[in-house]
Amino acid sequence: MNELGLHGLSAGDLFALFSHFLMLSLLAVGGAITTAPDMHRYVVGERHWLSDDLFTASVALAQAAPGPNVLFVAVLGFNAAGLAGAAATLLGIMLPSTTLALWATRWSHSRRDTLGVRAFKTGLAPLTLGLLLATGWILADPVHDRPAAIVLIAVTVAVMLKTRLSPLWLVALGAIVGALGWI
Repeated sequence: MNELGLHGLSAGDLFALFSHFLMLSLLAVGGAITTAPDMHRYVVGERHWLSDDLFTASVALAQAAPGPNVLFVAVLGFNAAGLAGAAATLLGIMLPSTTLALWATRWSHSRRDTLGVRAFKTGLAPLTLGLLLATGWILADPVHDRPAAIVLIAVTVAVMLKTRLSPLWLVALGAIVGALGWI
């Protein structure tokens, strides 16, 4: 390994990297970050493509950057094998989940009038709403003691329930209220 961590990996090594991340994708319930311990075992402990410090720095860099959390996988791949490694790891981790999501969407859309699909969607609606409300509550935690923030939240909920107004307008309203220092 050179000081950057880049290796001259063979095509077989790149395929092994791709295959391992493909398998991890099927285990990544809760996101790709949940499989980071096995990624570490594979690229640091077993294959020695990255050092422990470079692995940790790669994950930390990607998690600190804006964008999807899964980008740490591309950084690991890049540090192990350059652009080919980034492509191998990112395709490996994204291909199964993306394919499954597309298949499930098409399957359920073609059967949208069946009792099972309608029941599944009806059953998931309260769960989805509850998760969204819980997320909103957690994100609003710093402003729970500010009356203006509570009013803004209540107005947002009311507008979303009673109109077809795009949520982007309400996000813009919240940004303006925050920029003016009213919250």
